[in-house]
Parts: sequence; C-alpha cells; structure tokens
Amino acid sequence: MSSYQPPLTISSRILHLVTDVGARLAHLKMQAEQEHALRLRRINQIRTIQGSLAIEGNTLSEEQITAIIEGKRIIAPPRDIQEALNAIRCYGNLSNWHPVLEEDLLAAHRGLMEGLLPDAGHYRHGGVGVMNGNVVIHMAPPAERVSLLIRQLLVWLKETDLPPLISSCVFHYEFEFIHPFADGNGRMGRLWQTLILSRWDPLFVNVPVESLVHDNQSGYYQALNNSNQQSDCAPFVEFMLDMILRALEQSLTPQVTPQVTPQVGELLAILEGDLSREEIQHALQLQDRKSFRERYLRPALNAQLIEMTLPEKPNSRLQKYRLTAQGKALRQQQ
Repeated sequence: MSSYQPPLTISSRILHLVTDVGARLAHLKMQAEQEHALRLRRINQIRTIQGSLAIEGNTLSEEQITAIIEGKRIIAPPRDIQEALNAIRCYGNLSNWHPVLEEDLLAAHRGLMEGLLPDAGHYRHGGVGVMNGNVVIHMAPPAERVSLLIRQLLVWLKETDLPPLISSCVFHYEFEFIHPFADGNGRMGRLWQTLILSRWDPLFVNVPVESLVHDNQSGYYQALNNSNQQSDCAPFVEFMLDMILRALEQSLTPQVTPQVTPQVGELLAILEGDLSREEIQHALQLQDRKSFRERYLRPALNAQLIEMTLPEKPNSRLQKYRLTAQGKALRQQQ
C-alpha cells in the first residue's frame, strides 16, 4: 500500500461535477450510436490535438491539422508541424499504453517530443518552473527527486480508490507540480489524463477536453496556482471536472446548423484567431457597418458560433471576436 497521498479535499462542488459528468456521459453513449458519430469523433480528435498544442504556443489551426492527418502538405513553422505529427501519433497510440507504467509514460514523452527535445523520454537534469506567460507560478521540485516522486505518484494511481474522474484530475495536477521533463510537461499531463479517463470509458478518447482547456487557458493556470497556494489540489480538480463537463456538453450539442445563412458562413470562413470588427469587415470587403452587424455579426453571436473576447464590455474599443468550439466544428464540416 502506497504511503503517498496527494493533498485533496473532496468538496461538494467536486461531487456535483462528478454526478453531472456521469449524466452527460450516459447521453453521449446514446449519441455515439447515431449515424454521424464517426464524423463527430474525427472532429473532436482534431480539436483535442489542436487545443493541447495551442496551449503551448503552437500556431496550427484545426484545418491545418486536418490536412496533416490527410497527408497533405501545409505551409507552417517546421516545429509546429513536428509537434502536430507527434501528437497525432501519440493520441492514436493511447490504447497501447497503461497509465500506471513508468516505461509507458517515458515512451509517450519520447513520442510526443521526438525531434523537439534532445533528451525526450528522459527526466530532466536541472531546475524548471511552470510559466504563465512571462510569470513563474511554480518552481518544481529538484531534479534528483523527480524519479522517486513520479514512481510514488504512479503507485498511488494504481492503488487509489478514488473514481477515475477525480483521480485523473489529481494525477494531472501532481504531474504538473513535479514537472518531470525539461519540456512537454503540459501536453503530457493532458495526454495522460485522457489516457486514464479512456481506460475507464473509451468515449473519452474523443471528448475534446484539451480544446476547452485552451479556451480557458488563464483559468487553467489560475487553478494550478490556487492549488499550489492552498497546498490542496481541489481547485484544480474542480476546474478540470468543469472542463470535462463542458466538453461533454459540447459533444452533445448538434455540430451542424443547417439554417446558418450564407453571410454567417462567410464570416466563419475568414475568422482566424481574435479579430476586431474592423478587421472582419475588411476581410469580408464590407463597407456598411450596420449591414455587417445585422447580417453577419449578430446572427453569428446569437447562434453561439462566435464569441466576444471581452463579453463583460461589449462596446469596448478593444473588443474582438473569435470562433467558439461549435463555430470551429461547423466550419470544419463545411
């Protein structure tokens, strides 16, 4: 029996989130039997890979990752392409790894960081910190303790009686706290949580939790920081359970809106990243601001295909717009 116990207070919110996730998962299983399930799984896999890489600064869009999967050539930074190739291979290899085996953990890191890190598949030899932009939010334990800490964590994962929904979140937090590798820790933590969940229920292979984390990246780092400050991983567990719940809800949302107007379709086609109203109008070659707002912008917002970057300040001069997960999925299908 492992003596190692990650610090965790089971809050009522954690229990409620676990219950809600279970209910959404049951609905998703029913939906998985429908005709569009295979196509939806493909879209979600692409969203998963793009979201996890984007958190680490990768610039590839879902369309570009789709092209790579289809064997097409794209114009992009070589490192970004290599990261995508590695992630595609690793997410496709999940069924061959066991979450409690150290050799599989190292093999996954080696595959995820191949051609990107000289010592891929090996623990770090120096100090490292968790960064949020240019700010250090956590200094990881000394390198000489990494091997022992990871082995203790894997033993805990094997022996814990916590349900996988919770234990996967705890593992993710503890993994980021240890930060065992010189690079690739964030994407490895997210990959391994997906592996733990998919061993519990295979549907999680195709639930794009990483995409939701990317859309809420500041909250991700804040949850890590809150857990560090409280010496309790509950804030991070609550955050990740909320991301899982929202990912399931989006997976249950119809991904195609046949009623979408040609104008909204044009807007979705040109919207890359965060763009201001002026930038979108210029891209669409539209002069009339009122017509643009009524025929393009407002219908897309009402359909939740795009969202404001500053929703609490709708009239801000700094306001920009971006695709929602549903908007990205619709554009992908179009």
